[in-house]
Amino acid sequence: MSAGAPLVESKGLSWALDAYVIGAAATPDSRFFVCSLGDGTVRVLDLTDAAKGFTAYQIHKGGSLCFAPDIEAGSHLSGGDDGKLVKVKLDGSTEIIADLGRKWIEHVTSHPDAGFRAYASGKEAYVLGKKKGDEPRKITLETSVGGLAINPKGKRIAIAHYNAVNLYWLAAKDGQPQVLPWKGSHLQTTWSPDGDYVVTAMQENALHGWRLSDGQHFRMQGYAAKIRAMSFPKRGHLLATGGADTVICWPFTGGGPMGKEPSEFGGMVNGPPVTAVLAHPKLDAIAAGFENGKVIVGQPGSTRVMPIVTPAKDKEPSAVSVLAWTPDGDRLLAGTEAGDVHVVDFRSLA
Repeated sequence: MSAGAPLVESKGLSWALDAYVIGAAATPDSRFFVCSLGDGTVRVLDLTDAAKGFTAYQIHKGGSLCFAPDIEAGSHLSGGDDGKLVKVKLDGSTEIIADLGRKWIEHVTSHPDAGFRAYASGKEAYVLGKKKGDEPRKITLETSVGGLAINPKGKRIAIAHYNAVNLYWLAAKDGQPQVLPWKGSHLQTTWSPDGDYVVTAMQENALHGWRLSDGQHFRMQGYAAKIRAMSFPKRGHLLATGGADTVICWPFTGGGPMGKEPSEFGGMVNGPPVTAVLAHPKLDAIAAGFENGKVIVGQPGSTRVMPIVTPAKDKEPSAVSVLAWTPDGDRLLAGTEAGDVHVVDFRSLA
């Protein structure tokens, strides 16, 4: 479907790509958006001529399961149910980084500055440095990996699994991890910008976190739905999360969120839950996507929001699965489980 097709009321360009949008990212120069879809393709959009739409490259024989920027600028990593971790360049050329045979690659992350890639399948996680020919470090957990996250300095990796999060030094070839215990299944994992907090979304409708400087841990609960997304702004003063009918923002100043009430914005009481959140790369603003396909941008504690995508009444609603900002903060991409993709240029709205 061509750009501007009437999928929804959108403030930008829209396309129907007809497959679950697994992940998305912008290149460091803010020129391209790159998306990974559940049909095993990677799609590239040149923002200097966005009306031409996405170029599609078939990467996996099966479906794509995970996606992240690579350590090489302009390249991206796609993991699939064909067992392959593939580096994809903007022209569609590929390099197989890992081949696990029949095992699905379910998680991938990287730290471009530090030069580390990490990926996981089942109970096994792998850490790979930037030196060609090096064998990856294999880390075997007692239970399946639920999430991977490298800290902002690129020195440690958090691996979430059942009943704990393990922290490993990336440069080490072996060694015992620092274990952050808490009963339950830990999934999506993130670090605060200062590297002092590790937070996980759990299988139940709650978050759990640890402050590394003193070992204090805390629980954030009361959500109506599973928390599928969370995001720290660059300043790290709060954590924005989905899982409720509004965007919930926990304070992370003055000792963290323990004993404090969160602020919120957007949405409506008993409305659809927030399924995606992403902090603006420069401003104190948060983009949020909802289960019905709605996308907004707002600020914590404010009653004013900017609607970006409004679901069409005659279209089956589809949850927002992915949000991505360009590094300059001028453009936002939103993708859905049904494969609808919207790109808005905020310079045209000024």
